[in-house]
Amino acid sequence: MSESEQESPPPGIDTSKPSVSRVYDHMLGGKDNYEVDRQMTALVLKVAPDAPEAARANREFLRRTVRHLTAQAGIRQFIDLGSGLPTQGNVHEIAQAVAPRTRVVYVDHDPIVLVHGRALLAVDQTTTIIEADARDPEAILADRKARGLIDFSEPVGLLMFGILHHLGDDEDPAGIVARLVRPLAPGSHLVISHFCNPGEAMPEVSRQAYAAEKIFNEHLGTGRWRAREEILAFFDGLELLEPGLVPLPEWRPGADDHATPGITYHTFVGGVARKP
Repeated sequence: MSESEQESPPPGIDTSKPSVSRVYDHMLGGKDNYEVDRQMTALVLKVAPDAPEAARANREFLRRTVRHLTAQAGIRQFIDLGSGLPTQGNVHEIAQAVAPRTRVVYVDHDPIVLVHGRALLAVDQTTTIIEADARDPEAILADRKARGLIDFSEPVGLLMFGILHHLGDDEDPAGIVARLVRPLAPGSHLVISHFCNPGEAMPEVSRQAYAAEKIFNEHLGTGRWRAREEILAFFDGLELLEPGLVPLPEWRPGADDHATPGITYHTFVGGVARKP
């Protein structure tokens, strides 16, 4: 991104403080970020030099799980919460490569995500983006555009990639997940990726997780590296698919995956579960 572009962000974009989606975009090698986001990335890299590898692992996990749900589970509609900035291999592109009429609703409340998402999807009749906060599940479920694309009498793929660890315990993330899953038809699937603190089992990794959590909360305002048991609780009442809740690269890896082990390997985990 050129200096002139940085000085003229889209209307409504606050470049005085870092954005979760723009920091993630920078770690993935994207161009929709600003100096404040790159400074945040530099702070993270001091604690976790392989953080961009974790970001790539999350994108690869997204690709594998969406492909599985579309090709193997027969899912033909998705809700992607906290979708982030458009990048190569978005949910609708992956799903529609398998089933062209698959419908996707992206949900975000970051202004820059909405600007780019609306431009990307302006002529797409099977995909839309709505402005809503994951903390308000009722608004998401009642949204007119979402209701226009999603048939809640049929299975839905509910995607929560890297969103729940930005909700504090006092915001009842488990309650939010339960409220979103409740109206979904049997055969629906929930996909979660989440920052994890492995605790005493991996002391060095645990220390790194605490340090990263401190940086996130001081500079981004959000970030919670939860214990494995806390993350598993989000899947209560659902059937967790094999191989369970695992480091992202270990969820049914493919030959075209590139994520390699590092200190963040065990601090970013994911799983997929089916609603019976």
